[in-house]
Amino acid sequence: MSGVKVHLLDATYELFRHFYAVPPRAAPDGQEVGAVHGVLRSVLGLLGEPGVTHLGAATDHVIESFRNELFAGYKTGDGVDPLLMAQFPVLEEALAAAGVLVWAMVELEADDALATAAAALAGDPRVAQVVICSPDKDLTQCVRGDGPAARVVTLDRRTGAVLDAAGVRAKFGVPPASIPDYLGLVGDDADGIPGIPGWGAKSAAAVLARYGTLDAIPDDPRQWDVKVRGADRLADALSERRDEARLWRRLATLRADAPIPCTLEDLAWRGAPRSPFAELCARLGFADLRDRPGRLVD
Repeated sequence: MSGVKVHLLDATYELFRHFYAVPPRAAPDGQEVGAVHGVLRSVLGLLGEPGVTHLGAATDHVIESFRNELFAGYKTGDGVDPLLMAQFPVLEEALAAAGVLVWAMVELEADDALATAAAALAGDPRVAQVVICSPDKDLTQCVRGDGPAARVVTLDRRTGAVLDAAGVRAKFGVPPASIPDYLGLVGDDADGIPGIPGWGAKSAAAVLARYGTLDAIPDDPRQWDVKVRGADRLADALSERRDEARLWRRLATLRADAPIPCTLEDLAWRGAPRSPFAELCARLGFADLRDRPGRLVD
């Protein structure tokens, strides 16, 4: 086996996207399952595409993670629609019934699982490329290489946009390895990371493009050999809050040591088990999907 393209799915993003994009849909017992139906239909479509033979999907089974212990303001499940939250375990069951390997994360996050799998699989000589299916900017730190030979890329399945390392630099102004530092400076509203006051995307990109990490940025702006508007103000803010910036960077840095099964053999899609998939479709009212898998196996 060689030249395999592996797909890793950000199933948390997919569930959120479908929850707000598709009409409500009730199972026979009355439970809301519209988002699950949308994601499952999308995943079955992905598995039907040429060359999609290995797939893993990660979910945030619990929104909170170890990062909440580091910073109380980090994202939580507060404010998430209960009808959405209730669909996470249903989605995990549905994907598993379709024969997809699911990483349901509790102490770590879905992004940590994706980062772990990407790092492990990129080191497998049998793997031609790892495709992380997510538009999440956090995950661009996992990207490795350029062009067709890139080891890891991200794919926004909604727009079709693929980012290799050059694409990450073009979009954010910094290489993949500097993304955690970038987010440490500018923050990330989606994750509750505040960033450093005054630092925006342009200033962070310009300075990090020169220095690489926030630790390497001189305290004295007169030592900067890159021109940035408001350098004095930016330098003062960073000097006063450098420890905070390091914490924000830590929050934005994805773990690559999640204890998950993620070998090429683990991710091989062998088809949807016929009886479990049929039972799930009947219970959730997904008759239209019952015969959709490209392969039903006994």
